[in-house]
Amino acid sequence: DQAPSVTTQLQRFEHATQGLQTAAGQHVMRSLANSAALVRFAQTQADWVRPGILLYGCSPFAFAQTDQRAEVLGLQPAMTLQSRLIAVQSLAKGQSVGYGASFTAPHPMRIGIVACGYADGYPRHAPTGTPVLVQQMRTHLVGRVSMDMLAIDLTNIPNAGVAAPVTLWGVGLSADEVASHAGTIAYEMLCALAPRVPVQVM
Repeated sequence: DQAPSVTTQLQRFEHATQGLQTAAGQHVMRSLANSAALVRFAQTQADWVRPGILLYGCSPFAFAQTDQRAEVLGLQPAMTLQSRLIAVQSLAKGQSVGYGASFTAPHPMRIGIVACGYADGYPRHAPTGTPVLVQQMRTHLVGRVSMDMLAIDLTNIPNAGVAAPVTLWGVGLSADEVASHAGTIAYEMLCALAPRVPVQVM
């Protein structure tokens, strides 16, 4: 997805395929453009193209590249991972939540427990601060992601209670942004969805 290497690869590919024909004397169909090339390098499109991550509505580029983010490219998410709150707890200043007590409340907080964890395909290394949506309002993870649950900050969403809908990525929250926080790529998250997660095709 970088110009110098793409130019070199394209030249080599065109040289290697020049004059190739099928046994019937027909033009050999060529394909080399992936999602990144489709967006940046129109000259690589040849006969067939291979969009991958674009089909999920995610950008093939790093989330930090603001001019190449999914919404800027006109992409819409094709997958939304949703769950619900299964508990709401109060945390006093100085109390901790999650394995290893990795998060300590800097002030009194409302904490929501979401029925989703790394056994569902949510990235285990997503840190405190990774964004989520609760009732379409933005908040974030606190503490470590566990196998079946994760904790989120509900302090500024006072009306959110048990059974409130939670969006972990998808419509309203880019998988690219979640992946950026978790130190991975959206493709890995989209492919890691566990078989136990109910899937609804719309």
